[in-house]
Amino acid sequence: MEKKLNQCNVCDKLFSKITNLTTHRRTHTGEKPYACDVCEKSFSQSGNLTKHKRTHTGEKPFPCDVCEKSFSQSGNLTAHRRTHTGEKPYACDVCDKSFPTSSDLTTHRRTHTGEKPYACDVCEKSFSASTDLTIHRRMHTGEKPFLCDVCEKSFSKSGNLTAHRRTHTGEKPYACDVCDKSFSESGNLTRHKRTHTGEKPYACDVCEKSFSQSSHLTKHKRTHTGEKPYECDVCEKSFSETTNLMIHRRMHTGEKPFPCDVCEKSFSKSTNLTTHRRTHTGEKPYACDVCEKSFSESTNLTTHRRTHTGEKPYACDVCEKSFSQSGDLTAHRRTHTGEKPFPCDVCDKSFSKSTNLTTHRRTHTGEKPYACDVCEKSFSESSHLTKHKRTHTGEKPYVCDVCEKSFSQSGNLTKHKRTHTGEKPYACDVCEKSFSESSHLTKHKRTHTGEKPYACDVCEKSFSASTDLTIHRRMHTGEKPFPCDVCEKSFSQSGNLTAHRRTHTGEKPFPCDVCEKSFSESGNLIRHKRTHMAH
Repeated sequence: MEKKLNQCNVCDKLFSKITNLTTHRRTHTGEKPYACDVCEKSFSQSGNLTKHKRTHTGEKPFPCDVCEKSFSQSGNLTAHRRTHTGEKPYACDVCDKSFPTSSDLTTHRRTHTGEKPYACDVCEKSFSASTDLTIHRRMHTGEKPFLCDVCEKSFSKSGNLTAHRRTHTGEKPYACDVCDKSFSESGNLTRHKRTHTGEKPYACDVCEKSFSQSSHLTKHKRTHTGEKPYECDVCEKSFSETTNLMIHRRMHTGEKPFPCDVCEKSFSKSTNLTTHRRTHTGEKPYACDVCEKSFSESTNLTTHRRTHTGEKPYACDVCEKSFSQSGDLTAHRRTHTGEKPFPCDVCDKSFSKSTNLTTHRRTHTGEKPYACDVCEKSFSESSHLTKHKRTHTGEKPYVCDVCEKSFSQSGNLTKHKRTHTGEKPYACDVCEKSFSESSHLTKHKRTHTGEKPYACDVCEKSFSASTDLTIHRRMHTGEKPFPCDVCEKSFSQSGNLTAHRRTHTGEKPFPCDVCEKSFSESGNLIRHKRTHMAH
């Protein structure tokens, strides 16, 4: 068949005008005959040169007849007008979406085909839009061509500069039509609207989770892949999110850019400042829907709810223990590995938890930041203050489900339950003895080592247990803090008071299993039993 007049002799494209064919041929030859007389750029079409020259002159000859904006290209004006009319003439033939420009549709279609024709020549990343590649390249070059004329900040994207300028002007041109909120960026408005609609258009192709923001999906996918692309240039830690890296870097620099406007404290995270402010205001916005407790942090409420449900979602992969908090699991794992990554910078001690280190440091500084509002006592740990307050209120919230005893501390209930079960989980690795409490094992081990770490500062005596030292000191001071509520006698030990009270009540709780005699003290029973053994 004879070729038509306006057919390209390289490819099969046909053109209605010879001028269009001439322009098209340059896509094959690479010819760019139209050169800019200001810079070194050349173009294949005279129209493109005309548009380019306006980047030097700043000319914008195409004004919008609705608003005051002007444009350097007529096509940009046409696309802009559609922001007023809402017209989206370019419809996707795969889904229901429509777009105001043909280029937007072309880019969108690639979300269906997966095509990414724009490849970075430095790394291996590819992009579906040429503009995304241009922006990406600036990560390698460090180029930030968009300069703020108010402050000295520069940006790699023009959109970031536009959004930044609004921090100076306070402008929030994007208003929500459901509530009264306004936003400085259209993307923030789009995301906000999903809080009203509940829309989560970004679905994970591995699990069934959906997200309202594409960035949240990207972060979530890393939980499947384990990818941590953001590496600290000081240590070797890597992170799945840039914000986590930024916060981590402050551990090295000591930067705390979020100061409290009430006290002098500063914080490395804005969320920590928000939580801290509630210590001044007393605000507890997170309420439990089962009981009446409220919390200043949402994470504390989540953890608290598990006391009602019994849920322990964090399982140890070495033993069978499960935990209600991820931090408890992390700390528990160190009991298997022996890892103690938090060293004290004053002494040689190291700790498996950062909170334990913080508490330990107070033994050096003497700091006791938790004060009782009833009496004048202060404590180095908040939990100690909570326990202390119960001495004023008489509260005993921990009830044994076997007998009816109540306790002011959960640890005391745990120990008490072992009197029913007979459990002794703390075994000595020297002899065969086991104990129901870890502190009893610690004291017992000193019978093997001979260690007596508690020294009296009056005489030279040392003791293996701190309680023994406390009782001993009363020999020097004459202190007898346990008074009888029947007579005027006082005692230096609570056990002596307990035994003394039986002289008033007549109680003899220690019966002999050989004869029918009973005794008010266990020591008297032991001495009595020897009278049976002697016969």
